[in-house]
Amino acid sequence: MKTKQEIKDRVYRLRNGSPLSYTIQTRNAVNFPLMWYDEEKNINRILRYASNQKSPFEDEQDGNYITPPVVFEDGFLHVPKTNPILQIFLHYHPQNGTLFEEENKEKEAFQEVEELNLEVDALIEAKSLQIDQLEMVFRVIFGRDPSSISTAELKRDILIFAKQQPKEFLRFINDPELKFQSKVRLFFEHNFLALRNQNKEIWFNTAGNKKKMMSVPYGEEPYDAAGYYLKSDDGLEALKGLEAMLEK
Repeated sequence: MKTKQEIKDRVYRLRNGSPLSYTIQTRNAVNFPLMWYDEEKNINRILRYASNQKSPFEDEQDGNYITPPVVFEDGFLHVPKTNPILQIFLHYHPQNGTLFEEENKEKEAFQEVEELNLEVDALIEAKSLQIDQLEMVFRVIFGRDPSSISTAELKRDILIFAKQQPKEFLRFINDPELKFQSKVRLFFEHNFLALRNQNKEIWFNTAGNKKKMMSVPYGEEPYDAAGYYLKSDDGLEALKGLEAMLEK
């Protein structure tokens, strides 16, 4: 089914880079089929840009076609409303959305506003965190002991992360697993648990228990593996004991 487009001037741009001049495919070829699947007719229809025809489809064109090149200059192609055939041809072109795309300033502005709002939300959340929450987030995001840096450095690093990766930051702080993951890190920071054998094994390291807790499954991160084990039926008793030591 053919599309009805709003009558207006349109601007298209290459998605990857902006060469001085780039000519796109305008005719069907063996090494690059230029076709569009027509669901209504259940057929692939050959596309061909012909400036003197009324349709971009070859089966609707006569034999006196003129096929000028379609050239992007400095990465852009301006197509006035007086050339609707080229606009329709570009709409159906199989590389529309991959090689090139139509500029949509309203859509781009909306996306930019969404991104800015996300950044603001993340910064507000980061600014409102208490010191214990900041430490908890820091442990999980950066995988480091927050006691090794100053409070000012801690706040700065969290704010920078929230600004640069707002979606990831909001996902972290809204994750119900965050508190538990931070607690697992604390077990290691307090040396209640220890990594051995090139981080392939996790051992208890308390006054009354120096036994091996588990082997880290291949490809798993040790802290994640410890968390999975401690939440399992086999590890619940050990978890209670480690939590009790944290509270002392």
